[in-house]
Amino acid sequence: MTGNAAPRTDNPVPHSEAAAPRHERIADAALALLAERGLRGLTHRAVDEAAGLPQGSTSNLARTRAALLEAVVRRLAEREAAVLTPREMPDAAGGGADALAEALSLTLHRSLTHHRELVVARYELALEATRRPELRALYDRAGQQFREALVAMLAAAGSAAPERHALNMIAWSDGVLFSCVAGQCHATPPTRRELRAGFQELLAGMLGRS
Repeated sequence: MTGNAAPRTDNPVPHSEAAAPRHERIADAALALLAERGLRGLTHRAVDEAAGLPQGSTSNLARTRAALLEAVVRRLAEREAAVLTPREMPDAAGGGADALAEALSLTLHRSLTHHRELVVARYELALEATRRPELRALYDRAGQQFREALVAMLAAAGSAAPERHALNMIAWSDGVLFSCVAGQCHATPPTRRELRAGFQELLAGMLGRS
C-alpha cells in the first residue's frame, strides 16, 4: 500500500470484486456448499456457480479436490478465529476464570446462533480428514492453534494441568456444538447465560474452586 491509499475497513473491497478477494469468495462458497450439500455436493463447478464466478475460476485456484479441501480448511480456521474480536479475547497472561468463561460462552453462543454453517462444514471436513492423511495433518494444525491458546489461558487462570483441562474443555464444547447443531438438542440451543454457567461449573471443578 502507498501513502495515498485509502484506509482499510473491516471488510475491504478488492479492486475488481464486489466484496472480497477471489480466493476468499471461492473458499466461502465451498464452505457454504459443504454445509448445504455435504462433500458430495462440493465440486469445482458448483463452487464457481455458488461464488458467482466464471467456470474454471476454482480450478485455477485449486486444481485438485485435495487442494480445494486444503483451501477450505484454511479459510474455516480464519473464519472461526474471527468469531471473537481481539478485544473480546481474555488475556492469556492473566485473564482469570471469569474472563475465560465469558469468552468461551460468547464463542459457543455465536457459533450456535450466527455461524451454524461453519460448524456443519467443520464436521464434514473432520470426517473427510479421517480418510485423507494429508488433510488430517492440515486440519490438526489448524485446530492446534486454538488448543494452544486455550492451554495458555487455563494456565493463567490457575490450572495445575492445563493440557488435560484443555482437552476436557474442548470435548465439552464440541459435545454442546454437535448436540445443538446436528443432534437431539438442535431445536433448543442453550442461551448465552446457560453456556456461561456451564463453563463456570467446569472451571470451578478444574481449578478446585467452590
